[in-house]
This record gives sequence, structure tokens and C-alpha cells, in this order.
Amino acid sequence: MNRWLYPLIALAGGLVGAGAVAALDRPGDEVRDYLLAHPEVIPEAMQKLQEREAGRSVSANRAAITTPFGSAFAGNPRGDVTLVEYYDYNCGYCRASLPAIRQLIAEDPKLRVVFRELPILAESSRSAARISLVAAAQGRFNAFHDALYAGGRVSDASIAAAAKTAGIDVSKLAALAPRIDAEIARNMETAARLGVTGTPSWVIGDRVLSGALPVEELKRAIAATRTGR
Repeated sequence: MNRWLYPLIALAGGLVGAGAVAALDRPGDEVRDYLLAHPEVIPEAMQKLQEREAGRSVSANRAAITTPFGSAFAGNPRGDVTLVEYYDYNCGYCRASLPAIRQLIAEDPKLRVVFRELPILAESSRSAARISLVAAAQGRFNAFHDALYAGGRVSDASIAAAAKTAGIDVSKLAALAPRIDAEIARNMETAARLGVTGTPSWVIGDRVLSGALPVEELKRAIAATRTGR
């Protein structure tokens, strides 16, 4: 029997009532028959199962997710809730999420936002990520972050211009390279464990969310984290 069927039925029990739970006691084909008779429970149950697995992965990797590299964070450094964004400087949806992040920080004085490099779209993404982490090591992350996004298409020229605007000593890259490359590799590994396949992706509490989300949806996730829901 497919290894997902019993977990799906167990989750479905909470969604459609005792009938699904009773199916756990039915041998062989009766579990399959139950799912075929009630296919509406499968998508919701699968989503719940994925959320549960993602929550376990977040818990197991929380320090690697929520501990910023240098100054790669915004908002309250001692905030009671941390919102983590996995992003790529070449990602248009990440750029589109900037106003939502700024609004959240402006309206919520107890929020901390941690930025995690996930350079997956182009070679220039990795180049930008490496200089961004040099900036973070020098306490200049936000200045570089804003300058590079404001500079249009990511290129060697726009990265250099953003570094200059932010006042970064890029000559430090060689000395910092082992730490920086280890950070990017760790982000890639952690993202894979979380099931993250694109940017932007978000971690809030024990939840993993994907896409350029409306600010109201992010607010709801933050509020749910605060209340433990």
C-alpha cells in the first residue's frame, strides 16, 4: 500500500469526521475504496501533511533559518516574531515584495525580518549574493540591498555601483569567501530540506510559504505565530 495512504486518512479524519478514522481499521482495499469514495479529502489532507512535514523541518533547522548572517536583517533585532525571506536578486517577485516588507516593518515594531540568500536564477545572482554578504559582514546589508534593487537589472556594473553607494569595502571578499560560500551552501541545503524550490519563499513560525504574498496574508501568518495557532 502507498506509504501516504494511512497518514492521509489520519489527517482526513480531522477534516471530514469519524468515518475517515474508522477506515484505519479496515484492511487492504477498503482504505483505497474510502479515498476513491471521498476524493475531496485528498487535496486538503495532503496539504496538511505537507504543512506538518515542513513544520518538523523548520523545527529541526531553526537556528540555520532564523539566525542572520551579520546585519542581514531589518526591523527589531529582538522582535518577538521573525519572518525569514529566501530571495534572489534576479527574482522579480522578490523585488515586488519589497513594499510589503517595508510596510510590515513600519507597522509592526516587534517584527524582525531575516534575509537569506538563495541565488538560484543566474550566475549574477551568486555574484550579487556574495557581495551582499560582504555588506552584511560590514554592517551595511540594508544599504546594499536597497541600492542594488534600486539599480535595475543585476550585472557586474550594478553590483559595483550598489557596493559603492552602500560604502562597502569589496576588497574584503577574498578573506570572507570561505564564510560566504559556506553560508550560501547552508541556505541551499536548508531550503531543500524545507521543500523550497523558488523565490521568494518565507518561513514564519513553523510555516513555509511561497510566492509574492499580499501583505495581509503575511500579517495573518505573523499574528498566527504570535498566538501559537
